[in-house]
Amino acid sequence: MEKVIAVVVSNNHQIELEQCIEALRAQTHPLNAIVVVNNGSTDYTSVWLDQQTDIVHLYQDNLGSAGGFNTGISWAYQNGFDWIWCMEGDGYPKDDALEVMLKNEGMEIAILNSIIVNKHDKSSLARKTKNYSRLEEIKEESLNNISYSFNGTLIHRNIIAKVGLPLSELYDRGVEEEYFTRITQKYQIKATTFSKSIHYHKKLNSFHKQEWDLKTSWSLYYYLRNKYSCYKAKYSNLPLAIIAYSMFILLFIAEILVFQKNDKLRKISFTFWPMFDAMNNNYQVTPRFISKKLNDQYVNSLLRLISRPIKNYFCIIFVPSLKETSTPITA
Repeated sequence: MEKVIAVVVSNNHQIELEQCIEALRAQTHPLNAIVVVNNGSTDYTSVWLDQQTDIVHLYQDNLGSAGGFNTGISWAYQNGFDWIWCMEGDGYPKDDALEVMLKNEGMEIAILNSIIVNKHDKSSLARKTKNYSRLEEIKEESLNNISYSFNGTLIHRNIIAKVGLPLSELYDRGVEEEYFTRITQKYQIKATTFSKSIHYHKKLNSFHKQEWDLKTSWSLYYYLRNKYSCYKAKYSNLPLAIIAYSMFILLFIAEILVFQKNDKLRKISFTFWPMFDAMNNNYQVTPRFISKKLNDQYVNSLLRLISRPIKNYFCIIFVPSLKETSTPITA
């Protein structure tokens, strides 16, 4: 019988992680192992994990979801597991979620996924899927070519052997889209989401169409930069990928003009930073560096806004203009 392992990536979600682990232990199709990639948690996560006897605890610095799933999937593959069930620690599966997916024969040649349901009301979808917003609206048992990767995603080792691992350098937003695109577009592997296999997660919002604070939106940098990798996975022709990415950036700027109310020009200016890094293959930028740069720019901007009129007023009073100077100034 093929062996199944759950790979959970978590960072400072100790309470939610406990709920996720209990849900994994309660699966109607039992798991052969559970591995948790602890992405540099600073809460009680490490202590709690070390107390669990049925969990493989892999601790590492916070490398984002990309680095977490790269580590977890690699470990599971190298240790001979056949099915690798991927999820983040702040969500959890329904008790029969795994069984529903595994009962479909021949699915080892496809990437499988649970339907993502809002864990706070258990009836609405965490993200609109096709034209569906609520679970009860879905009549099909399976939805083809749809997958919200790393939220109850089941991958067979045969696919990993062919496609490889998630790109750890992407760090955060976009890693799941790049991996899904690489699997389905470059390697022409099917993706199927099962409506009876349920994974609970908080609501996933399209955040960039809502008002966002430039000082705290460090993850938006990764969303904009990593989109280029997604297009490179989609198109084998690099010029097409560049054109598609350029159109995406222009559309994002248009969305800033339409949906944002504050700091429009500064937000547009910010957009070019991740774009230039993407085009120059710069994947070294950390969340701390992004946050510091955004905060420094914001503070400096405010200081200039306040100090400029004071400085001008001071000059008017205490510094005579050239016209008022009786004696010409010479070198």
